[in-house]
Amino acid sequence: MGHLVGQDVYHKVGRKIDGQATRAPWNEVLHQILRRLYSPEEADLVARMPYGASTLDNLAKTTKLSPQQLAPLLERLCQKGLVMDLYVQGRYVYLVSPLVVGFFEFTMMRTGTDPDLKSLARLFHQYFEGDESFLSANCPEGDRVFILRALPHQESVAPYTEILDYERAEAIVAEADRTALGLCSCRHEKEHAGLKKCSTPLETCVSFGPAADYLIRRGLAREVSSAALLDNLSQSKALGLVLEADNVKKRVNYLCQCCGCCCNFLLGLSKFGYPNAVVTSTFIARVDLDLCQGCGQCARACPIQAIEMVETETPEKKAPRIDRSFCLGCGVCGLKCPTGTVKLVKREKRVLHPETTFERIILQSLEKGALQNQIFENPASLTQEFLRGLVGGFLKLSPVKKALMSDQLRSTFLRSMRLGIKLIGKSWALEI
Repeated sequence: MGHLVGQDVYHKVGRKIDGQATRAPWNEVLHQILRRLYSPEEADLVARMPYGASTLDNLAKTTKLSPQQLAPLLERLCQKGLVMDLYVQGRYVYLVSPLVVGFFEFTMMRTGTDPDLKSLARLFHQYFEGDESFLSANCPEGDRVFILRALPHQESVAPYTEILDYERAEAIVAEADRTALGLCSCRHEKEHAGLKKCSTPLETCVSFGPAADYLIRRGLAREVSSAALLDNLSQSKALGLVLEADNVKKRVNYLCQCCGCCCNFLLGLSKFGYPNAVVTSTFIARVDLDLCQGCGQCARACPIQAIEMVETETPEKKAPRIDRSFCLGCGVCGLKCPTGTVKLVKREKRVLHPETTFERIILQSLEKGALQNQIFENPASLTQEFLRGLVGGFLKLSPVKKALMSDQLRSTFLRSMRLGIKLIGKSWALEI
């Protein structure tokens, strides 16, 4: 590996990770994380891999390494969670793990007594909460697409209000062909960093389909039945945890059960004030003030402190006031209301939930200024490097981005992207 001498391959792999749909702004903390996770040889390979998912043959063409040279390197990277090998349409495809959902989760889902997990946990905590660069890059005001969406607790939804299958945790579990349960990465990170103060169980990370298959094969989760997952969900309801799912309507890959004190994304709302750190459900909480007894249970239960008890005209009685700009529509408040006064109702403003993971990545990349990397994904091609710069500059223009994200053009834009993927022979990417 003489070509690595004199070069910081960690800056290169950092640029590759930052160029994905979920951004990872560079700083010295990220540099330290990457140096602990990747060997120089592994970092060099990942830096040369395409931005999108690739077959082994395509990787060989892109990296100029033979399949025999690639195989042991890829195996090490997959085992460490730095590359995902997903089984799709009868073949394995390889994808560089983003920061989230990716190598942060895959690192902190590991069990055992590895002392390096403690130092990594502290570094991850410092990266996510030391400054706001990660949140400001991924959750800027006005953006509508991110990786997680809140699911409503059905028991909190107002009577006779329609709730669709993709919004129901139980329906998502029921339709999955393979299911797995693993450790909550955020809670495990807080525990290793000495910051976990709650008694919430660690094993609450649910995955489905190809994601479950990957986590099971790599020892990051255990296969469980749908019935066991429903029991796990019942426990989470009793604990008042927020249900957060992959922000797609079809083929959901994962479902988190989160506490407000540990979840890095919920802390993005409650601690740092980014209202779109988690995409809301299509519901919002509403209080029937005529029936409210002013007990304050809803305010204490809210995981993001979006409910405040305020004075009323009645002496010695307070009433809940909901911050509608922050309410997730998770329904935890309704679960804890003893009188059924707090209920979830449909939002007036439309919420954007992409149909599939492919659509989410495309729309999220467009909003985050990284779509050109998904279109021209080969880092070894000088022609594609030129086109990435040219097209990237065009797509970053506010009128262009606004038009493509609009209700009038978004469907046509996504249809064109799907057609393009089929024309280059990567229709399997639509199934991830």
